[in-house]
Amino acid sequence: MAERLAKFMARSGVCSRRDAEEYIRQGRVTINGEIVSTPAFNIQGDEKVLFDGEKLPQKDRTRLWLYHKPAGLVTTHKDNEGRPTVFDNLPIGLPRVISVGRLDLNSEGLLLLTNNGELSRELELPKNAWSRRYRVRVHGRVDLKKLEELQQGVTIDGVIYGRVVATIDSQNGSNTWLSVTLNEGKNREIRKLMKFIGLEVARLIRVSYGPFQLGSLKKGEVREVPQKVLKEQMGSRFEL
Repeated sequence: MAERLAKFMARSGVCSRRDAEEYIRQGRVTINGEIVSTPAFNIQGDEKVLFDGEKLPQKDRTRLWLYHKPAGLVTTHKDNEGRPTVFDNLPIGLPRVISVGRLDLNSEGLLLLTNNGELSRELELPKNAWSRRYRVRVHGRVDLKKLEELQQGVTIDGVIYGRVVATIDSQNGSNTWLSVTLNEGKNREIRKLMKFIGLEVARLIRVSYGPFQLGSLKKGEVREVPQKVLKEQMGSRFEL
């Protein structure tokens, strides 16, 4: 059965579907020796597909890992500024993986990794509304009314942010720990929302992504999600 070239590449685990579309536009993919320049290209699966002149990896069973990302790493395979990356610091023995979304340089906590770009895309899609929960330490005076207003959604610099639930865990002077839950995960969303209500983020830790929990995972540690659990959680949403 025919499928889009970008989807075929993502299923091989070489990159995400979005990245595959960009690589195709850049002319880095050939089919049977011919450069393909449009993502709107269907293949049957028996063609000779090369990316940067190399064969795509053999498709493996879909796998998912939990990773405790430390602060100070960027979530990219290659950083133009030469900063240390998540993928340069993963334990030895992992296959090539891509991340489900990102955590910025100074954020830490749970980052999901997979060898299947299509699964990454499925977990990221806003329509699936996977909840992300964070522990956030902020500086400043916490206004409970402003925290509650975040539940109605706000617009900042023309960008609409959906419902965010933020509650106080503990306070010590001007330092406050919050629990923050959101479903969208826009770029630097929590930092922008906190700044909008007059708070400065000092530490940001993601503790869960959907049903997947950081738990007792130590910084830099990786743990694979058992296939049984992955199938139970994905259900009919995704064909493993």
